[in-house]
Amino acid sequence: MSAVLSPLPSKAARPSARRWRAAPGRLLSAPVTLLGASALLLASLLVAASNGPFSLGWHDMLQLGAATTGDISGTEVFWHIRAPRLAMGLLAGSALGAAGAMVQGLFRNPLADPGLIGVQAGAALGAAAFIVLLPLAGWTVAGFHTGWLGVGGTMLGAFAMALLTTAIVWRLARRHGHVAVTRLLLVGVAVNALAGSALGLLTHFATDTQLRALTFWMLGSLAPSHWLAVACVLPAVLLTLLVAPRLAPQLDALSLGEAQATLSGVNVASLQRQSVALAALAVAAVTAVIGMVGFIGLLAPHLVRLLCGPSHRAVLPGSALLGASLVLLADTAARTALAPAEMPLGVLTGLIGAPTFLWLLQGRANRSSSF
Repeated sequence: MSAVLSPLPSKAARPSARRWRAAPGRLLSAPVTLLGASALLLASLLVAASNGPFSLGWHDMLQLGAATTGDISGTEVFWHIRAPRLAMGLLAGSALGAAGAMVQGLFRNPLADPGLIGVQAGAALGAAAFIVLLPLAGWTVAGFHTGWLGVGGTMLGAFAMALLTTAIVWRLARRHGHVAVTRLLLVGVAVNALAGSALGLLTHFATDTQLRALTFWMLGSLAPSHWLAVACVLPAVLLTLLVAPRLAPQLDALSLGEAQATLSGVNVASLQRQSVALAALAVAAVTAVIGMVGFIGLLAPHLVRLLCGPSHRAVLPGSALLGASLVLLADTAARTALAPAEMPLGVLTGLIGAPTFLWLLQGRANRSSSF
């Protein structure tokens, strides 16, 4: 795994990095790509708002209680259930997409993923520890369905452990005031493995009720979304989306290697800290609420690069827009495919994302393109 995802710091590897950076836009220009991504996001919102086990029309959403479906007001269903779910989908997709673009730029490899820095494994471990260990102290916590204490405690535990795990990865990768990207990757893989083992141990000792709650959280879903959760996630995601575009010129310079970026006036150490901190903050906040949702941070930036090239001025906002669209469309499919039952969002993104990404990789291999 490390051989596949390792960055390209040596002189021998720099030509490959230049080919990745200089690869022409295969299909569209950057403005057209961003405009298309915005249009797709708007269409995704319309589809997600109107489709689900409880079908709604626009008159149900716009008329204040005048239209009903059965005995339940369509307006109430929309504003109390579906609207916060849509808002959380927007935040989650944009956060995962932007974080994926930053991590890929930092590692100088389009196969990188935010999970490499330990944030998602840490969130899973934090939630599992809260669900499984606190009952030993006399608390009764079964997960998302035990009231505000269980919901808030699980989210807080996941968020805190995600940031702590990322901080540990960063500290272990730091030597003599410098963080080598290769070492950061290797430490991240090791910490992810350790967190996975600890999670497996907690799962082994969990009761049936705890295991059900933990499994529901680990599979990922927008079902726990409510307006308070949206308000808690919003500041972290908004900060990431506002600050990340300012790093685009530095990430473009870094794609040619740390030495070249330094000669261009980029403070590589500061760029590393900011990229890791922003990615960890956004992904931790989202994962703490909706659980583990894979492939969005990997697939969205990759698709944007295929459309308009590798410039982070387009990749960062394009990844946020496309990531939000992918999450909304996947959640709509998860709500409707097996209605009235709901398929876990993380399972669906894995089933769709993995084959799609393999197909994209095969297509690039057939065209003899090098990452």
